[in-house]
Formats: sequence, structure tokens, C-alpha cells
Amino acid sequence: MNILKKVIGLLAILIGIAAGYYLIINQAVPLWVKGGNDLVPAIIYTFVLAPIITLGMIIFGKYALQGEFDSLD
Repeated sequence: MNILKKVIGLLAILIGIAAGYYLIINQAVPLWVKGGNDLVPAIIYTFVLAPIITLGMIIFGKYALQGEFDSLD
């Protein structure tokens, strides 16, 4: 079970990085280029959602890889 938790931790880190990349490159950058009324969602994607999602997933994955959840069997 602990091996599974470590694998899920690694997957969480990878998903967090991919989600941050997707939010910035595919969602925010086109809105920054458009400008106008589209700047508000671009700011939200760039400065609110991307850091919260990315850092949250990376921190969860780090704790899972370190074995912080091993005692929860």
C-alpha cells in the first residue's frame, strides 16, 4: 500500500506541473494576447488558479513521496 501512495505522489507532482503548464500556456496566454475584457480571466488564471493548483499538487506529492501518509493504513 505504501508503494501505491508513493506512485500516487509522483503522479500528483506530474499532474500539478501539467495543470500549471496548461493553465498558463493554453488558457492565460491567448487571453493576454487578446487584451480588452479578457484580461480579468487571464489575471485569475495566471496569478490565482495556476499557483494554487500547481503548488498544492506538488506539496501533496512531496509529502506522499516522503512517506508522511504511511501511518494512515
